[in-house]
Amino acid sequence: MIAIIDYDAGNIRSVEKACRYLGYEPLITRDAKEIAAADHVILPGVGAFGDCMEHLKKYDLVDVIRDVTGRETPFLGICLGLQLLYPASEESPGAEGLSILQGSITRIPEHPGLKVPNIGWNSCNLLNDGRLFKGIPADPFFYFVHSYFLTAEDRSTVRARIDYGGTLIDASVESGNTFACQFHPEKSGETGLAVLKNFLRI
Repeated sequence: MIAIIDYDAGNIRSVEKACRYLGYEPLITRDAKEIAAADHVILPGVGAFGDCMEHLKKYDLVDVIRDVTGRETPFLGICLGLQLLYPASEESPGAEGLSILQGSITRIPEHPGLKVPNIGWNSCNLLNDGRLFKGIPADPFFYFVHSYFLTAEDRSTVRARIDYGGTLIDASVESGNTFACQFHPEKSGETGLAVLKNFLRI
C-alpha cells in the first residue's frame, strides 16, 4: 500500500493522480495505523513550514513519520515535504521541524533580475548515483516552486543540485530509504513520473 499523508497541505491530489497514472492505488490518509502499515509513504507539501508542522502535530502524525523513516520504510518528501524533514526553517522562526535529517532551510537570496520564489523548470546536476534517478539521463529538468531552500549537513546525502542565480540549492536527498525532492516530480512530465516510478519500485 502507498500512503499519501493528508495534513491539509496543498498538492496532495496531484501526487495521487500521478501514482494512479503509473498504475498504483494510493491511499490518502491521516490515520497513523494506515501510514505505519504502508509499504511506501509520501509526504507532499505546499504551504508555510510552521503552519504545516502545526497540522502534522494536530493530526498526531509526527511520531508515525519518525517511526516509518526509522524502520526504513521507503519515504518520499516532496517540496515542503523535503523541508519538514529538517530541524527548522527561516520561514517560521521558532517552529520545530521533524529533525529526521540535518541541514538548514534558508530563504533564496535576492539578486537583481532573480525571481523569488523560484517558479519554473530547472536543470539538475545529478550526484552520488541516487536511486530516484536510475535510468534518467544527465541534467534532467524538473519543475520547482519555492522561496526557501535546503543546504544539507551531510553532503553525501545530496543526489541532485541546481544553481539558481549563483545560489546552490540541494534539490534531492537520499538517506537510507528516506528520499526527498525540492522539485515536484508529479508536475515534471515524463521525467518526473520516472522519479516517482523509481521510488515506488524500491
